[in-house]
Amino acid sequence: MSQLSFTDAEGQARRKMTHREKFLQEMDKLLPWKEMERPVSRYYSKSLRGRKPYPLSCMLRVHCLQLFYNLSDPGMEDMLYEVESMRRFASLSIDRIPDETTILNFRHLLETHGLAEKIFRKINKHLEKQGLSFKEGTIVDATIISAPTSTKNRDGQRDGEMHQTKKGNEWHFGMKMHIGVDDTLGLIHSITTTAANVQDITQTSQLLHGQEKSVFGDSGYRGVGKREELKDVNADWEIAERPGVRRTLKKEAARVERLKASIRAKVEHPFRWIKGIFGYDKVRYRGLAKNTARLYLLAGLTNVVLSKRYVVA
Repeated sequence: MSQLSFTDAEGQARRKMTHREKFLQEMDKLLPWKEMERPVSRYYSKSLRGRKPYPLSCMLRVHCLQLFYNLSDPGMEDMLYEVESMRRFASLSIDRIPDETTILNFRHLLETHGLAEKIFRKINKHLEKQGLSFKEGTIVDATIISAPTSTKNRDGQRDGEMHQTKKGNEWHFGMKMHIGVDDTLGLIHSITTTAANVQDITQTSQLLHGQEKSVFGDSGYRGVGKREELKDVNADWEIAERPGVRRTLKKEAARVERLKASIRAKVEHPFRWIKGIFGYDKVRYRGLAKNTARLYLLAGLTNVVLSKRYVVA
């Protein structure tokens, strides 16, 4: 019997496709890579200085891998050496892997030129071309993303752009991600970020696309329609009653509240992916700007995942 090659041996050892491979194959088909590369290409070509560069398509895929698995720059380099399916997704070979500095520089390029938001918009535009509309009603909500409270760092202090807030009976330190979500498809169309102590209601005007016929929000948005910056919004404000009021409602009014709650539930699906599956429930960087860039890209990836039930790649 002839000796097996390394490739054949690996193929025999792996009798089925792993969950990671299935997920990466799916994302490879779903993401509009050419559209995502366009905002980056003009800046990426100017950043090349002498040495043979990695193709933009490779570096963008490496960055997406970081987002899928919430990896640091050194961690991403290590995973590219260790995991063959990741190298295949990024179109890289084992003998030429970008080091952590190259990965860091690409991330800084996206942050410096505000490219994360542009990629997010490109993804949404692609989904609109697939027949998905972001111009229906809007659900607004916010979630807290924790930040380190320790002062055991080089500056000897907490992140100055983060803050603490009380939710229920617990105190949280960090930032907030505020999103506007389509009330039919549950896809994110607008994002803002603030320190955790900023009230959700103050960000509402930035989370509307302007063509809403209705806006849904939890009881934290009570009175939003009376705010000066929203006086020209011609929409029905479907805001939940406070818990104490809901307990006293009669049958028909209680049924309406349950209906509004069932629609608002769609806003939890993006948060589940961003925080629960992509793992970004804690900030990775100091300051709002870098974390906001990452959240824009995570929102775009989340929209692609959530939209697969509606479109065929």
